[in-house]
Amino acid sequence: MRPSVSAQTQEPRTSRRRAPIAITIGVLGLLVIGFFVFAGLYADVLWYDQLGFLGVLTTEWIARVVLFVIGFLAMALPIWGSIQIAYRTRPVYAKLNSQLDRYQEVFEPLRRLAMYGIPTILGIFAGVAVSTRWELTLTWLNRTPFGETDPQFGFDIGFFVFELPFYRSVVGFASAVVLLAAILVVATNYLYGAIRVSGREVVISKSARVQIAVTAGIYLLLQAVSIWFDQYATVTEQGDLITGAAYTGVNAVIPGRGILAAVAAGVAILFFVTAVIGRWRLPLVGTALLIVSSLIIGSLYPWVVQRFQVDPSELALEEPYIQRNIDLTRDAYGVADIEEIPYEAKTDAEPGALRADAETTASIRLMDPAIISPAFRQLQQFRQYYQFPGDLDVDRYEIDGASQDTIVAIRDVRLDGLGDANTWYNSHLVYTHGYGLVAAAGNQRSADGQPVFLQSGIPSSGVLGDFEPRVYFGETSPDYSIVGAPEGDSPIELDYPAGEDGADQTKTTFDGDAGPKLDNVFTKLVYALKFQSEQIFLSDQVSTSSQILYDRDPIERVKKVAPYLTTDSDTYPSVVDGRIVWIVDGYTLTDQYPYSEKVSMSEAIADSELPTPTLAFDEVNYIRNSVKATVDAYDGSVTLYAWDEEDPILKTWQKIFPSTLKSMTEMSGDLMSHVRYPADLFKVQRAVLGQYHVDQAGAFYSREDAWTTPKDPTAAESSALLQPPYYLTMQMPGQEAPSYSLYSTFIPQASGEESRNVLRGYLAVDSDAGSADGERAEGYGKLRMLALPEDDNVPGPGQVQNTFDSDPTVGRELNILQQGQSTVTNGNLLTLPVGGGLLYVQPVYVQSSGGTAYPLLQKVLVQFGDQIAFQDTLDQALDVLFGGDSGAAAGDQEVEPGTEPTTPEEGGTEGGEGTEGATDTELQQLLNRASQAMDDKRAALAEGDWTAYGEADAELAEIISELIVLAGEDGASTETPATEAPAPEAE
Repeated sequence: MRPSVSAQTQEPRTSRRRAPIAITIGVLGLLVIGFFVFAGLYADVLWYDQLGFLGVLTTEWIARVVLFVIGFLAMALPIWGSIQIAYRTRPVYAKLNSQLDRYQEVFEPLRRLAMYGIPTILGIFAGVAVSTRWELTLTWLNRTPFGETDPQFGFDIGFFVFELPFYRSVVGFASAVVLLAAILVVATNYLYGAIRVSGREVVISKSARVQIAVTAGIYLLLQAVSIWFDQYATVTEQGDLITGAAYTGVNAVIPGRGILAAVAAGVAILFFVTAVIGRWRLPLVGTALLIVSSLIIGSLYPWVVQRFQVDPSELALEEPYIQRNIDLTRDAYGVADIEEIPYEAKTDAEPGALRADAETTASIRLMDPAIISPAFRQLQQFRQYYQFPGDLDVDRYEIDGASQDTIVAIRDVRLDGLGDANTWYNSHLVYTHGYGLVAAAGNQRSADGQPVFLQSGIPSSGVLGDFEPRVYFGETSPDYSIVGAPEGDSPIELDYPAGEDGADQTKTTFDGDAGPKLDNVFTKLVYALKFQSEQIFLSDQVSTSSQILYDRDPIERVKKVAPYLTTDSDTYPSVVDGRIVWIVDGYTLTDQYPYSEKVSMSEAIADSELPTPTLAFDEVNYIRNSVKATVDAYDGSVTLYAWDEEDPILKTWQKIFPSTLKSMTEMSGDLMSHVRYPADLFKVQRAVLGQYHVDQAGAFYSREDAWTTPKDPTAAESSALLQPPYYLTMQMPGQEAPSYSLYSTFIPQASGEESRNVLRGYLAVDSDAGSADGERAEGYGKLRMLALPEDDNVPGPGQVQNTFDSDPTVGRELNILQQGQSTVTNGNLLTLPVGGGLLYVQPVYVQSSGGTAYPLLQKVLVQFGDQIAFQDTLDQALDVLFGGDSGAAAGDQEVEPGTEPTTPEEGGTEGGEGTEGATDTELQQLLNRASQAMDDKRAALAEGDWTAYGEADAELAEIISELIVLAGEDGASTETPATEAPAPEAE
């Protein structure tokens, strides 16, 4: 049955009623989505505005919007114009086959939508892609010359860093536009019959021929420009031997690319001629010639030159280009002025050898920041809602007129510790901040092995003086907190526990300017949406005086206000001018520095303390520590200081973001005293110097003196992680006084069974920036390399650790320490150039297996040359090692030397073993003296000096007598303490 008329009319009416409803729902959906987007953008505006960096955000937004428009128009208009021309010039009476007729029937209703929709969609994609290149575009517009030229083309280096990448990007985008236009032109002309294929015959209308030929000619012109730019890119491309154009590149690749660019331009002209005369033979032949030329000139000819001319005489031909690579690599990484010092390391531990290095010896850091965090937690955490980081930081303070290396950490808030009390009210309104900076002496320990705290407790007290202890901005601060209250309201923020056993709580109210204000309903709604929390909008505690704090990690804050910087992987807290501030190092990087070797930054900075990180900018061949930034731990204010004001990349960004950086001269002396040479920069430089400490092309080519950083000897045996560099106060050869320094070691580069863990180089950099207002210390950043002779097999860290681990006496004493379910942990193995040789120092920690245990420093291992000592204190160990008197006092000399080492489980010293340590020390000293006397006898015998031989023999006899007396007093067999010195033999 046919439906009734009323039923037929009812369906359109129902559809018409539903249409407005659907449109309304769609519009409301778009408004909701739009409001969410707007809320996020508005929150960003409030955040940047409060911090004083709104110009950074607006500059980026304006650049992105302008580039989006440019990209959209540059893609959409040519595409639209090409389609329109192809359609409007189509043959009116073209004879189409049945298949094309069907295509046209399907396409015709959608023609108008497609002609405008396709360019629009492609334009949107192009606009988004181009907007992401805002940094490249702004640096090109504001480029700064380097003032140095590349050795191949004679261009300023700024051309390769700022200009060439931009030009190649523009050409690449234009090529994509023209290629897409060509495809759509061909498709349109085919669809409407301007191009017909009949068997083997292809018929093209005149209008289609002109349009296709012109489009192809433009595309080939762009390829000619691209190939021409490619010849300049050879100086930054990675080759088999070096980064940059070597002999084959200079003599085959660069000329070949110039020829190919000319050929491509010639073929483009042939296509333009075809548009006029209508003959396709010439451009097709030219295109074939271009393809053949690219194969012969671009690939075959360079291979022939490399294979038959370069390979047989590689060193002679490549030497000048290798030298270019060496010189520019050292410049790009800031290591060109390194001072290389030949170092004949002594191996004999003579009495008094450390007298000239007394200040260095007194500053040897025994507290390992990677190990003692549990001690900070157990002794200074106080409440479950506080925490310390797993890896602590190293800083230094002037105490009683002397510089003191310290281990520092922030006591930050830990919401997970609240347990069931972790409600929205507590986690965002009450527990808003951490409290206090804790500092321990790096070179001291208490009698039972605990850290000696210089600043500690709640409320905070110690030698660092009065400072604002509250930490609202830290590495582990809550995702957001709401602080502040109207004047007169009772405080609700927990400040710190007080009273007996912390039963009471001291409350506070934040009174700074640290975050956007929630002073109206709209702002509350914006942040309720941002953090998906209706409580922000509904809570009575959120008033017009409230501020919301978020994005609180110091490194993230610096990244947001300075998007052009790559930040150091570590930030550290310091007390500066009465405030706790986080100090962050920022780098400017590029991978376009000509002839400079490219390094994977993530691999270079990875070590046992920092697993391989993920970096936005990984492969680099130029780096400068251009910015020092501070983040106030109380109010989150960020200050950027231009540290390397001569860096052209930083100068360029200063033009883009004016007034965001302060001059280094505005830094206070107190801040200067805590600035240090950044570890990530040093790691990248040591990665480069493993090869590029060699500054002559011949030696570099042979790789006969290539070095590498040793693996961390304290890591698991299967680990391939490198030993991290360490901050120490020490005096390097060439320095007049000790300074705060960062050092690392080198061993020969090898693999497998051929690897030898012997020391070849010792790299240190002066990290002390001084303490004068706005004035950097003259020696800061000075790199010094101690080069050890190749025929002197000074043990490297791996060999030293193996010696420590395999020594029977050390093993016996460690077994004693591990009794009672305690564990022994080796601390960082430090290497110091003192006494004319290299001294290795390793603290040994003991920890109970209990859940609340923490490591205690119980022993110290030392080695100099082939002799080792293992004692309760560093001071004792050095005296034992250097024949009874090292000539210098270590920083832990005041620790009671006669006490029995205790484990955390024992909790104290018991038993009648108080003199055992002293007896072992005296025995060790006598054995070392005996070893020296034996060496003197052998030397005198070899030289025929019988007088010296008799004196040495008498000395040995006296030592043996003293050993016999000591053995009798001890009443037991005298087991040889940890040493590699040979026991004296009667002759």
